[in-house]
Amino acid sequence: MNSPNAILPNSPEPFRFVKKREISKLTGLSGDTLKKYRLSGILCEDIHWIRVNTKLVLYNVPLIMDWLQNINDPAAHQRAVESYLSTLLSNQKKRR
Repeated sequence: MNSPNAILPNSPEPFRFVKKREISKLTGLSGDTLKKYRLSGILCEDIHWIRVNTKLVLYNVPLIMDWLQNINDPAAHQRAVESYLSTLLSNQKKRR
């Protein structure tokens, strides 16, 4: 991966993944808080964040921002998660 920002093809909204420093700047959450949310399961692996290797975790910008916006409305955030999951190539119907 040349860039820390990965955009998924064919998604209506680009799902961009960034390093801890950038998501901290965007959200105002510290790296320690992000780690605490990851380890406690508040932020879900393969949805809100991905582990690239043992040292690199990337965060899904639109879903983290949506989570913050809808922190008191889990149903609204779940719709955003489902929208994201539907854009993954692994969830696309097989073409015949």
